[in-house]
Amino acid sequence: MSSDKIPLAGVIGSPIAHSRSPRLFRYWLNTYGVAGYYIPMDVAPGNLKKVLRSLPLMGFVGVNVTLPHKEEALRIADRVSDQATLIGAANTLNFGPDGQIYADNTDGYGFIENLRQGAPDWDPAAGPAVVFGAGGAARAVVASLLQQGAPEIILTNRTRARAEKLQSDFGAKVRVEDWVQAGNLVEEAALLVNTTSLGMVGKSPLRVPLDGLRKGTVVTDLVYTPLKTQLLQVAEEAGCITVDGLGMLLHQAVPGFERWFGLRPTVDKATRAAALR
Repeated sequence: MSSDKIPLAGVIGSPIAHSRSPRLFRYWLNTYGVAGYYIPMDVAPGNLKKVLRSLPLMGFVGVNVTLPHKEEALRIADRVSDQATLIGAANTLNFGPDGQIYADNTDGYGFIENLRQGAPDWDPAAGPAVVFGAGGAARAVVASLLQQGAPEIILTNRTRARAEKLQSDFGAKVRVEDWVQAGNLVEEAALLVNTTSLGMVGKSPLRVPLDGLRKGTVVTDLVYTPLKTQLLQVAEEAGCITVDGLGMLLHQAVPGFERWFGLRPTVDKATRAAALR
């Protein structure tokens, strides 16, 4: 890229006004004194292809994509990373000089880095991981845990068929249990992950009995509104090691920022504060 061009990036979703990503990227751009802009774009699903093909012409070097576009972006892309193929969705797109679209998924990376930062002594091989949910976020979590060497992943979802689809995609280390058994499963967990929207502001609560939680279990909730969900509150009281979901959002943004603006940002307390402002 010639030095007289200011790189443009952004995030595409629908709705998008709630996204914390523009705040995060603006903080990094200002903190590191980098010339560039990061713009939220509300794009209806039917317009995604047209918009993605036109962005490189306007000086965009890449974008993040969020709901409901992650799977469609993968289909539109000209080249796809192994990680995005494995997860079945894209959240980070790079535009080549010829306008070609390269799709990647950094959600699994963000999930693991958040765990490492929030629970430095966490050992992926310490025992089974219990995962609530079987949507796109669960796919990223399962893929990354298997890559880290988790011995077994116990998956439970309100709709069992969705969990069984993940099991068929990811293989023998994934075990599916009925949602009514969720409360019993937490007793087996070395790591407990909630990937559902249950417990989020405006959503139904997570009605799973948690009295089986053991002291020292690592518990993380991908929900970050509220920052300390009921799951994390109960886990903290039980002596568990808790990791909130905001860090995953921050860490998954790091590779994109580095590719688009040429500098690898640090996720620290000031970064968290900026995203929460």
